[in-house]
Amino acid sequence: MVMDFGDINVVVKSWIDRELDHRMLLCRDDPMQKTLRELNEPCFVMEANPTAENIAKLIYEYAVSQGLQVSEVRLWETPTSYAAYRPRSIGQG
Repeated sequence: MVMDFGDINVVVKSWIDRELDHRMLLCRDDPMQKTLRELNEPCFVMEANPTAENIAKLIYEYAVSQGLQVSEVRLWETPTSYAAYRPRSIGQG
């Protein structure tokens, strides 16, 4: 164990709860963005399509930006299905 899960939880889970939970996740090019904002609907705008894989990458990038040494993020969609993100190793194409 490199870091206590409780410490990770404080940093990452609180960000997820604050920024992503109960929000419409939209790509920055989504035409509904303007309408939803005008209706004061809670949205989170992403650069990429909000697929499970891209959300896992977003969480990974946030965790790294907070100084956490992360090797992979898994986003579980169901008890048996998940999307994962891990950066490519140097030298991989």
